[in-house]
Amino acid sequence: MTTFKDHSTKSAALNDATENTEAAAKYTLAEVLEILAGGRLPLYFTAYDGSSAGPPDAPFALDLKTPRGTTYLATGRGDLGLARAYIAGDLEIRGVHPGDPYELLKALADSLVFERPPMRMMVDIIRSIGARHLRPIAPPPEEAEPRWRRVTAGLRHSKTRDSDAVHHHYDVSNTFYEFVLGPSMTYTCACYPHGSASLEQAQENKYRLVFEKLRLTPGDRLLDVGCGWGGMVRYAARRGVRATGVTLSGEQSGWAQRAIADEGLSGLAEVRHADYRDVTESGFDAVSSIGLLEHIGVRNYPSYFGFLQSRLRPGGLLLNHSITWPENKKRPEAGGFIDRYVFPDGELAGSGRIIGDAQDTGLEVLHEENLRQHYAMTLRDWCANLVEHWDEAVAEVGLATAKVWGLYMAGSRLGFESNGIQLHQILMQRPGTGVAAELPLRPWWTP
Repeated sequence: MTTFKDHSTKSAALNDATENTEAAAKYTLAEVLEILAGGRLPLYFTAYDGSSAGPPDAPFALDLKTPRGTTYLATGRGDLGLARAYIAGDLEIRGVHPGDPYELLKALADSLVFERPPMRMMVDIIRSIGARHLRPIAPPPEEAEPRWRRVTAGLRHSKTRDSDAVHHHYDVSNTFYEFVLGPSMTYTCACYPHGSASLEQAQENKYRLVFEKLRLTPGDRLLDVGCGWGGMVRYAARRGVRATGVTLSGEQSGWAQRAIADEGLSGLAEVRHADYRDVTESGFDAVSSIGLLEHIGVRNYPSYFGFLQSRLRPGGLLLNHSITWPENKKRPEAGGFIDRYVFPDGELAGSGRIIGDAQDTGLEVLHEENLRQHYAMTLRDWCANLVEHWDEAVAEVGLATAKVWGLYMAGSRLGFESNGIQLHQILMQRPGTGVAAELPLRPWWTP
């Protein structure tokens, strides 16, 4: 192994970069990485030019296989370049399974901090990489168009553009989702009753929690917006509630309708392939929004909560369950990888922003809680499912898409564990004359 530290002349160039004005240094790819990382690499790195860096006995390794991978790394902002190179197969990982690269990502997050070298050295690095690698090239085909190009599908969060975004993420393959999500087909944060609970037990407990927070009883009417594969709709219908779900995904609605028929719930439950804004009925006893707010757009929160409130009867309850930032001033847009490969046009806000906008529409906030630790555990279990069904998943959707999901879920798990993102459930009520007596004096559900 040769590293930047092994070349005395280049080490001198690092120490005296601001003073040395003589011949330009020429760096290998491994030396470039080691310079940018300040010599602190938590893994072993090899490159197609024959260079390497980092401890050879490290538990994890990255192998840069092609010049195209260098171009992706040099031209992709933030995490986008790394994702492009990895998804395209130009950057390979060792020491972890591609269905769950959590441990590698954690090692990078814990130990790798990039530093900006002195200007003279930066010029030498650019010269060593080569100008041709600084010109952007076509990304992998799995990548969605940048936000500015999506305007051809309509303004952000118009019905047409929202439909396209949902199609990109949710219409991958029902069979693939069955591999990842398990029998519940529930693609939202579970709620673990105890640390050793299974994923299925936790998802069932999540539906119980929502059901009880909404105080649903037989004969009530529930509207579930962004209902996915109909898990909440079927849970409520099994308990005598008349439940209507809506989803923009054709794949989801077809699967859900078949599941409803198979369980003999057609008299109580339905799932529509529609935009939530197309629901014309009103007077629902409760509305659940589980994992939809992330797709609404922060500027649209007032109209969203206003619409949902208009679907409720006076005194009706609304539960919003969504991913949030841990503070309220952060920009709403997701990072490059998430926006291009996972949730196009997805936006997050802090729980304070959500509560404020809900209150400003006239809703009364009754209770809220943060389930971020539960989402980390949910993602852990989804990754375990993907690893278990890896060969089948790759056969179903292709290697690149399967790698996107492993990277996305493992990275998200790390985000929830480190409090980079959170998951909040917020319970609200539409005010109405004489309805206060309907609610107990204290929360009425068990943890």
